[in-house]
Amino acid sequence: MKKLLATTAVALTALSGAAFADGHSVTACLITKTDTNPFFVKMKEGAEAKAAELGMTLKSFAGKVDGDHETQVAAIETCIADGAKGILLTPSDTSSIVSSVQQARDAGLVVIALDTPLSPIDAADATFATDNFLAGELIGKWAAAKLGDDAANAKIALLDLAVSQPTVGVLRDQGFLQGFGINLVDPNVNGDETDPRIVGNDVTAGNEEGGRKAMENLLAKDPMINVVYTINEPAAAGAYEALKSIGRENDVLIVSVDGGCPGVANIKDGIIGATSQQYPLLMASKGIEAIAAWAKDGTKPALTPGKDFFDTGVALVTDEPAEGVESIDTAEGTNLCWG
Repeated sequence: MKKLLATTAVALTALSGAAFADGHSVTACLITKTDTNPFFVKMKEGAEAKAAELGMTLKSFAGKVDGDHETQVAAIETCIADGAKGILLTPSDTSSIVSSVQQARDAGLVVIALDTPLSPIDAADATFATDNFLAGELIGKWAAAKLGDDAANAKIALLDLAVSQPTVGVLRDQGFLQGFGINLVDPNVNGDETDPRIVGNDVTAGNEEGGRKAMENLLAKDPMINVVYTINEPAAAGAYEALKSIGRENDVLIVSVDGGCPGVANIKDGIIGATSQQYPLLMASKGIEAIAAWAKDGTKPALTPGKDFFDTGVALVTDEPAEGVESIDTAEGTNLCWG
């Protein structure tokens, strides 16, 4: 079994931690969806810096692509076999990975979901994340305020993450719709709304190419779409390219979530109207602190009062503030951005 796990570990797309000296008694694992998305790059930087500060060993793993569930399962097995004290996990499949997480917890590891809650959320010991529903709600409110009376006749495209509807994608989508003033049917499901303003949902895999294809698919259904919600800023950039190809890049509102430096720059350039900024470095550094506390005396991670997760904050970034929606401009957003 040990041989099998070792072989699996070699196959993982990213394995680091070698930067830390031998002899550290506490090992923590970071498992992200990919190691190329700037969001996860910044998350890894935060984990590495805090682990170095606390004298811990950090081992990092990532899927080959967003949605690579199998690699994340193999990474959890490796962390258990290595005697890690805790795992920070951004799950690609929020339901299917629950049994592997339970295996880790049964082995005495503390497991903290970062950014993306498990389904159910209490399958992890804690979740450190942006309030993703609020993040969506902020951009929904902003888009409705910008349109004013025209919001009643909007034609909306929803560019989501994946067919499996991971929690982070559902929370942002449903938050956007509520902020825009659309009635939700089941807030745990995307695509069941009946509001005629919604042209449709498509998935992007959270990257630019996926965003472009999804936008093309929805424009084929209705070329007069004038509001585009996107799961993240790479998908927003792809949607913009699809709109540009038909000469509609200047008359469609695109909103997104993340607050990475490229996304904030796209707001300055007029490509994205507004984005909800989140703080991955803080998620990871707080997660490492929580693993250190667990290793020291068994202290469980604390949650934000009144919420079922630890809230690492969110801010709406736009250079076109809307009445009634609190926001920061791109100058401040640039100071706080990542990637």
